[in-house]
Parts: sequence; C-alpha cells; structure tokens
Amino acid sequence: MDKTTIEQLNSAAMQIILHAGDCRNLLNEAINDLLDDKSEEEVKDKITQAKKEITKAHVIQTDMIQSSINEEELQTTLLFTHAQDTLMTINSEVNLVQSMIRLYRKLEK
Repeated sequence: MDKTTIEQLNSAAMQIILHAGDCRNLLNEAINDLLDDKSEEEVKDKITQAKKEITKAHVIQTDMIQSSINEEELQTTLLFTHAQDTLMTINSEVNLVQSMIRLYRKLEK
C-alpha cells in the first residue's frame, strides 16, 4: 500500500469539511421547515439527506485512518484535525436536531 501523501490527506480533509457543512445546512433547513409548518415528510427528507452527507464525511475519515494503519510514521495535518473536529461537532448536531424535532412535535400536540 502506498504511503498517504499530505496532498491526499488535505484533499480528504476538504471533502470531509464540505460534506459535514452540507449536513449542517440541511439540518438548518429542516429546523426552518419545521418552524414554517412544512410537512413532516419535508422535514424528514432534510434529516435523511443530512444523515447521508455526514455518513459520506465519516466514510472518508475512516478510509484515511485505515489507509494509515500500516504506515510506520503517522502523517497528519492541521487541516485534517480541523476536518475531524468539524465532523464530530456536526455529527453531534444531527443528534441534537433530531431530539429537538421530536420535542417540538411533542409540545405541538
């Protein structure tokens, strides 16, 4: 297996950040749809799309980590660390938004 280059690591980091950012945007749209009394189906669709985006980001991170397992010297960059932090933060937001939506629906009744 070839050694992971800094360029590959930074490219993966940018992809993680982009997918996680798309996830966050979709979560915000879901909340706005909820507050604008859009259908439950529309809100659920945004959450589903958001989960797909965060999963894409997580797969990229996992691939990069797995590719580094057999390397003698672990390479990392500040950008990749930032990407992992972004992924973790937005993944937590997915859980929070889902709980907020359930709470909103319960209070609505």
